[in-house]
Amino acid sequence: MPSRITAAGRWQYSAEEKIWIFLVGLQRQDSIAELCRREALVRFLYYDWWKEFLEVGLLRLAGDTARATTTDEVKSRRIEAGALK
Repeated sequence: MPSRITAAGRWQYSAEEKIWIFLVGLQRQDSIAELCRREALVRFLYYDWWKEFLEVGLLRLAGDTARATTTDEVKSRRIEAGALK
């Protein structure tokens, strides 16, 4: 299992962990401050995730199905396609 701490000494959360933390926060059983303390997360980061989650959801519901790809991802897909031909 990879370490959740980066070389800079910061925690790194997977997409699944971010969604889980966000959804727990939506349930409001505990305060956001308590949730963030428990998950070793600064509050502004929780609210950044919240904003991103809602923006992407809004775009998806509005019919935007395009997703951002990186240049490296495009290059690797082209190489894979060429190898298959």
